Amino acid sequence: MSDSDEREVLKAETEEEDEEGQGERNDTEGKENEISGQEDQLKPCPLTQDMMVKSLSLLCRTVNGLSHAYVRLDLKSKGLTDLALLSSFIHLRYLDISSNHLSDFSPLADLTQLLWVKGDGNLLQRFEGQPFGQLTYLQWLSIANNRLFDVKGLGGPALETLNLTGNGIQSMQGLEYHNLTNMVTLELRGNCLETTDGIYLPNLRHLYLAQNNIKRLEGLEKLQRLNTLHLRDNQLETLDGLSPNMKCLQYLNVRGNLISSMRALRTLVNVGQTLKALVLSDNPLAKTDDYRLYVISHLSKLERLDKDPITAGEKSEAQEKDFEDEYAEDQGGN
Repeated sequence: MSDSDEREVLKAETEEEDEEGQGERNDTEGKENEISGQEDQLKPCPLTQDMMVKSLSLLCRTVNGLSHAYVRLDLKSKGLTDLALLSSFIHLRYLDISSNHLSDFSPLADLTQLLWVKGDGNLLQRFEGQPFGQLTYLQWLSIANNRLFDVKGLGGPALETLNLTGNGIQSMQGLEYHNLTNMVTLELRGNCLETTDGIYLPNLRHLYLAQNNIKRLEGLEKLQRLNTLHLRDNQLETLDGLSPNMKCLQYLNVRGNLISSMRALRTLVNVGQTLKALVLSDNPLAKTDDYRLYVISHLSKLERLDKDPITAGEKSEAQEKDFEDEYAEDQGGN
């Protein structure tokens, strides 16, 4: 496992800790009504020259090497409704416009040197008509907790990390995957997805889908480089959809789903040659006798199950146990 993959697994486990005790599901309609009411009461607050002067930092040499310019701008929590003035600051590389009241990011179109943009906590409703696909150097983008309901029009030729947590996205259909070929990490936690279909990103390595309404695993055979798949707190009853094409998958988290039968785990063998860490706790199945030994017996490469390391003793006991009859009974009962 590479250093970057180890960091992502650690991140997934850290987020697992952070999610402890959070039982609330994403209430899209309630959030939409709340934001709509707030938007009706907003007073215009355009970006001003004075705000810009106070918020610029990080003096660097310009791309042509002939002068210097400030390349970082922090406009977090300024109450902004309009970014029109921003278009003249063409040397910006790092931009934080989070926690404002922005529904239009089009002034970013002229900021062709942008590498990093954080736009969390705004009012963006759609990617269509927005400039992200034109920003040829943009590598990191976060539009968490906005008002997005689809991903049509999303693109970014250099984009590697995208965070869309806490929106109301219902489908990934329309994703312009031909313009997202460098995407490595995609965060979609806390949306309204019912399937994984539509996430056709050939270089994706880390996919976070916790706290959606996912019932079906579809299209995963296209994610041949995926290393981390986080599906906690969804509505999965089976793991059908895990594909032998997923030859790099090492971390799978399906905690807090509806998996109740041994049969639901049979497709784990499709990723059994690479899977090293599996989280199945808080599923009905995890309460059954010999659940842990059953999983270990089918996944010879597994190193951790539900955060606990697998011991040599457990591996030996799992090999000695015969689960075939139990599996047949489980099949007959379903």
